[in-house]
Amino acid sequence: MIKSFFSFIKRGNVIDLAVGVIIGAAFGKIVDSVVKDLIMPLVSIPGDVDFSNLYVPLSSKVPKGLALVDARNIGPVFAWGNFVTVVINFFILAFIVFVLSSLVQKLVKKQEAEAKAEPPTLSKEEILLTEIRDALREQNQRLK
Repeated sequence: MIKSFFSFIKRGNVIDLAVGVIIGAAFGKIVDSVVKDLIMPLVSIPGDVDFSNLYVPLSSKVPKGLALVDARNIGPVFAWGNFVTVVINFFILAFIVFVLSSLVQKLVKKQEAEAKAEPPTLSKEEILLTEIRDALREQNQRLK
């Protein structure tokens, strides 16, 4: 079981996946910071910079003006500001992934086009073998 575990870990796909998850987590933090620190102050309600703390109390126990974390500890709240922030995070991240995947697809298509454009050069042995093959086909056609 230990041998198969180590052979599983040694595979390139597992390492690639681990690197992708780590980079994705770090990239998620960057996108979160862009949304919270750069975008939301520009689109937030004037005077209320922390858009993610906006909520509507669903209980009379929750006084207005508390931070969202404190309000949630007291009673139920409709945290619409936090939801909007998370949705904006998602769309920014989805757009960036879309742009990156489009760039990768263009690069792959470009490489495929370059590979098709250049005819493969044959070695002397391959040319000789091709001539022998063609001669044998021709001889076989005459015998039929």
